[in-house]
Amino acid sequence: MSESAYTTGRLARWLGCECCGDDTTPIARVATLRDAGPNDIAFCASDGYREALAHTQAGAVLLRASDRGYCPGVALVGANPYLAFAHVADWLHPEPASPPGIHNTAVVADDAIVDPSASVGPHAVIEAGAWVGALARIDAGAFIGRQAQVGDGGRLHPRAVLAARCELGAHSILHAGAVVGADGFGLARDGDRWHKVPQLGRVVIGEDAEIGANATVDRGALEDTVIEDGVKLDDQVHIAHNVRIGAHTVMAGAMVVAGSTSIGRGCQIGGNGAINGHITIADGVVLNGMTGVTKSIKEPGHYASPIPAHEVSEWRRNTARFLRLDNLYRRLQRLERAVRGTGQPSID
Repeated sequence: MSESAYTTGRLARWLGCECCGDDTTPIARVATLRDAGPNDIAFCASDGYREALAHTQAGAVLLRASDRGYCPGVALVGANPYLAFAHVADWLHPEPASPPGIHNTAVVADDAIVDPSASVGPHAVIEAGAWVGALARIDAGAFIGRQAQVGDGGRLHPRAVLAARCELGAHSILHAGAVVGADGFGLARDGDRWHKVPQLGRVVIGEDAEIGANATVDRGALEDTVIEDGVKLDDQVHIAHNVRIGAHTVMAGAMVVAGSTSIGRGCQIGGNGAINGHITIADGVVLNGMTGVTKSIKEPGHYASPIPAHEVSEWRRNTARFLRLDNLYRRLQRLERAVRGTGQPSID
């Protein structure tokens, strides 16, 4: 479809939006409110951007009905402008197609099955017994281990690893440097040394999931590590062995989940935190960034535990007081016992 086919009126119809203004304006690309020009489309999904909206030069803006009065030009009004923007970005800026076939520098085992419509890039490796589905894309230097499976439309970006016997569901993505199926951290104590426990499970990833760059998902010890449909893991997330993550949960960068934990469906988990092992987190839980979870969360809700940054002298005073907290608690206990011994009401 030519660029001129993308007009404000057609975009509005395809998105189910109301077009307020000229419906013949041609749209060529997406841009921010501040940088957009007369043939660009931007979006506004927050009250904090109303000032930028009022001064935008965009040819059209995707926005909510409550923001319509702030838009100086063509507005495409809908309930979810950010989602609409994602669709428009897909249409206007499609990723170049990769030609089907196997590059002559790729190494593919004789008994591996690669669908003729799949694309296998330079120096990719596909080991014995592996299976790659229709329209899958295996980029340069990616690795698929023995008996591993990549579903239809699956994607391994450069240097991504899908280790032996692991499964990547249809239309799921491993970004560059992601490693799925490394051994879990299983060690048995042998005096003053450690003995490696074989990790015999797999990683099974459902459909339409996404594993970020340099993220790691370890294989299970005996049972499988399971990432259900629609899960999105950001860059540098670590998922330990035997973890299960419920469908459509999202997790931001640098989050760590220890082994044998079960995370429910539809959770939203902020980055740079940690979740303890052998616990359960209910469906629909929201965790702020930098949150540490040490015990099960049995009810949906919004949870947080970070300590915000504050002025260094105040931080030092509070740290010194915290270190005296146990002593103060013991003094309070002695005082309460003394009060009870006199027959006076307790401090409680």
